[in-house]
Amino acid sequence: MARYTGPTCRLCRREGQKLYLKGDKCFTDKCPVSKRNYAPGQHGNSRKKLTEYGLQLREKQKVRRYYGIQESQMFKYYNMADKMKGITGENLLKILESRLDNVVYRMGFGSSRAEARQLVTHGHFTVNGKKVNIPSYLTNPGDIIEVKASSKNSERFKEIVENHRGTTVKWIEVTPDELKGKIVSEPSREEIDIPIQEHLIVELYSK
Repeated sequence: MARYTGPTCRLCRREGQKLYLKGDKCFTDKCPVSKRNYAPGQHGNSRKKLTEYGLQLREKQKVRRYYGIQESQMFKYYNMADKMKGITGENLLKILESRLDNVVYRMGFGSSRAEARQLVTHGHFTVNGKKVNIPSYLTNPGDIIEVKASSKNSERFKEIVENHRGTTVKWIEVTPDELKGKIVSEPSREEIDIPIQEHLIVELYSK
């Protein structure tokens, strides 16, 4: 299935909450979710009680939209998580958090995961000194993620240094002035701040 290219804010309205897909716009009064907190479409404002399957599906779709991944990727990550030791749902979220595009976003080098994914795709980042342009690349504790030398003087990255807000997670150490960060540990479930009931996704896929 092709990647969604329609209006991004419709995705947030469909889930009934902010997914922070548009960066800074999500924190302003211009956010459509603040104005129209109901699903898009002709019947979006009608109240419908979801079935058990509907609740599970919405959680899965919500996670896909948060991280900007396709269904085939989501199912692959679930299978990986299911084979790992520990709680499958938590393992799934840890895998998603370790994606390079998400790490770049968590480091504060992208205003949204979509921008971070674009910056990675354009080849602006290195992992342990080697250029990586694959957003789905899975990072590990000890990895050093850095903007490559030839990109550091670009206007976009100068702006990022000037306006850097810092990282909100403890499992990444960031040095904004050097446009560099290090993954110091795996993220714990408590540090993954997205409002997700991951057990519903596990129930959906395990049927």
